[in-house]
Amino acid sequence: MATVTDRLVGFCLVAFSLLLFVYYTFWIVILPFIDSNYGIHQYFLPREFAVIIPVVAGLVLLLFIGIFIMVMMWKSRKPAQKSD
Repeated sequence: MATVTDRLVGFCLVAFSLLLFVYYTFWIVILPFIDSNYGIHQYFLPREFAVIIPVVAGLVLLLFIGIFIMVMMWKSRKPAQKSD
């Protein structure tokens, strides 16, 4: 059974993901149809970051996955046996 801390962390992760999804969706899908002189545009980054941020995040994720696999393979390596 999950403890209270586990549930709180899970709830926070889900809430953060939902907030990020709503922000990104509004930024990409709805904001282009709103006139640029409205004040809502000040709360969002320029549109070119809509591509740059996910690409960089994906590359960092692939880097960490590769490092993790490399460390696990290195730790599980058996020492070479000497043949006398």
